[in-house]
Amino acid sequence: MGLGPGLYLRQSQSLVLTPQLTQAIKLLQLSNLELEAVIAEELAKNPLLESRSGEGGETVIVREDRETGDDPPDPQGSDELAAHGEEALDTDWRDSALDTDSACDLGGSSDEGFDFDRLPTCETQLCEHLMAQLRGHSGAEARAAEAIIHELEGSGYLLTPLPTVAQSMGVSPEEAQAGLALVQSFDPPGIAARNLAECLALQAKAADRYDPAMARLIDNLDLLARGQMAALKRICGVDDEDLADMVRELRAFDPKPGCRFASEPDTVPEPDVLITRTRDGWEVELNSATLPRVLINRRYHHELKTGAQSKQGRAWLADCLADANWLIRALDQRAQTIVKVASEIVRQQEGFFREGVRALRPLTLGKVADAIGMHESTVSRVTSNKYLLCERGLFELKYFFRSGVAAEGGEGASAEAVKAAIAKLIADETEVLSDDTLVDLLKAEGFDLARRTVAKYREALGIGSSIQRRRQRAIAGKAA
Repeated sequence: MGLGPGLYLRQSQSLVLTPQLTQAIKLLQLSNLELEAVIAEELAKNPLLESRSGEGGETVIVREDRETGDDPPDPQGSDELAAHGEEALDTDWRDSALDTDSACDLGGSSDEGFDFDRLPTCETQLCEHLMAQLRGHSGAEARAAEAIIHELEGSGYLLTPLPTVAQSMGVSPEEAQAGLALVQSFDPPGIAARNLAECLALQAKAADRYDPAMARLIDNLDLLARGQMAALKRICGVDDEDLADMVRELRAFDPKPGCRFASEPDTVPEPDVLITRTRDGWEVELNSATLPRVLINRRYHHELKTGAQSKQGRAWLADCLADANWLIRALDQRAQTIVKVASEIVRQQEGFFREGVRALRPLTLGKVADAIGMHESTVSRVTSNKYLLCERGLFELKYFFRSGVAAEGGEGASAEAVKAAIAKLIADETEVLSDDTLVDLLKAEGFDLARRTVAKYREALGIGSSIQRRRQRAIAGKAA
């Protein structure tokens, strides 16, 4: 065969991800509230679309005997739409929004009088509270204090090194130290501390209780944490009664003084799915209050179509109608898919809805996907950013997918169920239970766990070891 240019025919197949397909895939993982913003954008672009408030969504009854209830029709094409386009799903539609400037950026470094008109708006109530107390101060000390206030953590601590603050504001270390002292004199006591000991010392000084014995106690908090009371009495030079009084005073101080100014979360997540118990079982319904409803204005389309138009106008109208139809089909498939996945979760975790977290079972995305005949990636996308409201509270759909541990009965138990059992045993203990004792008690309840597994779950709950809990009881008894 000679070398040279030539023409050849080759037949191949490839998947082309259209913009509409990308949009349908992205809709699957959006919550109802996020979906509103996407629909608002589509309404602005397409004159044939109109929005109406939610008028009821997909509903299905999941029977308590685990038989299939009134399942909605299988959402044809939804799995195919969601099985592709990973790159598109990784792109958040909100990423295109402009970033806003930080509300707590530092002011200028002018040595002129302190100009409060140039202050940025504080992001937290703590910032506002401290800045109000800074009024009337000026100069390098005030500028350093301003910078320190904006550097404070939500708990009220200053974790930024003071030399860094001095350098950023162009002040001397002495002026920065003076600014720190100024902020630490503000309300609440203990604010702008660099560590716990300094925080407690500031509060003790504000309460006029910072005597030499209290100072030595605060300097030896590690001994207090280990329950070495005899050593503390020797170091502080006090007797049992005085030490108990000092420990009681320390416990009355606030280790995180800034938290009292923490604002409440802006919004509580709105549920996307509602679970209601009925005589027939469990009713799974989309939340119509947050479910956007989009319709095509057929009358307006007819008026535009019958009017005198150019060829380009008719083509534009046809595109608008096709886009509107595609969006409505994609929203319908999304609704049916969410209900189908949520219904299977209720079937698999029915024990949780009846008995609570102790009845949670191990569950994987693949198990749900196999049960409803969809791809695992579809279930993953559908359960992202979705919340379920039932009589036990508000839960993210991802919450019901838990790893498992061995248990009697063969099905295993959810790690969350084991944690709940451990927490209850420790909360009800009269004598401090060791991890070995917990293993035996859990085995009696049907959980077959190793000692190291119990210790891991106990630490994940933030519960100390038996030795730590015994020391805490001793300290609490002496301080009582």
